[in-house]
Amino acid sequence: MTVESDVRYVLDRIAIQDVIARYGLGQDLHQGDNEDQDMLAQWAEVFAPDAVIDASDVGLSAEIGLEEYVDFMRGKDRRGDQGLGRLFGLWQHREGYATVTLDGDTATAISPFFHTHETRDGNANVIHTGLWHDRLERRPQGWRIVHRRLEDGFFNTLPRIDNPHDLVEHDPASR
Repeated sequence: MTVESDVRYVLDRIAIQDVIARYGLGQDLHQGDNEDQDMLAQWAEVFAPDAVIDASDVGLSAEIGLEEYVDFMRGKDRRGDQGLGRLFGLWQHREGYATVTLDGDTATAISPFFHTHETRDGNANVIHTGLWHDRLERRPQGWRIVHRRLEDGFFNTLPRIDNPHDLVEHDPASR
């Protein structure tokens, strides 16, 4: 390898990691009751327009397009209370560091995710974990995901605690 190829490799890795992180921002910048539900504003920098998503591990089809995936998340009218938004009012998505394999203008990446959701009624929190398996291409606009497969880890539902501070013992002398 040359210094130039090493630098290109590092720059491509950083760009791909940014693409994967922007997926979470596409969700998190558009919370359930926000008027702005345009996830595609961020996802245009994540997915190729012709991207295919395999969400069969969570009951969707193995080959859906980006529009259908957004419909699942926010409903066809892109309202915060439709799609999964009818169940969840708040959420946060953490996309883990990817293991990336580069081959010229194509790449594959596997990255863990940790997604949290508060139910719309506020009575529970849901944690969803798993892995993203991505195929990416370098396009004129930069790296884009052309195929994403969700590998389900687990879903856990946890009850909401009104005051979590009550769980922490504040006086060490009382032990």
